[in-house]
Amino acid sequence: METVRLDVWLDVACLFRTRSEAQRACRNGKVDVNGTTAKPHRDIRPGDRLTIGRPLGRTQIVVVKGLADKSIARAEARQLYDDETPAPTPEELAMRRLERVFHATMAPKVRPDKRERRLLRGLKGA
Repeated sequence: METVRLDVWLDVACLFRTRSEAQRACRNGKVDVNGTTAKPHRDIRPGDRLTIGRPLGRTQIVVVKGLADKSIARAEARQLYDDETPAPTPEELAMRRLERVFHATMAPKVRPDKRERRLLRGLKGA
């Protein structure tokens, strides 16, 4: 096995939850191989350097060590690549904490409370 499709490898290496999620990231330009934007069908080889755009402006840098096209255990999947992502700075850690708190406070209510239920019933005419 000399090459494997990029989207398959990203899924097998557990860098994305599903292959379709990996395909979407590739199509949206979130994955670069050796400095160029890659499509999902691109073949990768050991030694290729992947740059993956993550949420909130973070990037993950990975170097391919091994190839696999079938699902394997997560512990074995970590052996397929070297993660060269630099450690986050204290400022980045503080920003992540703030973002987490912000999103937790801004989360929409899942269920309407008693007052809102009464208003909804009144609007529906029930």
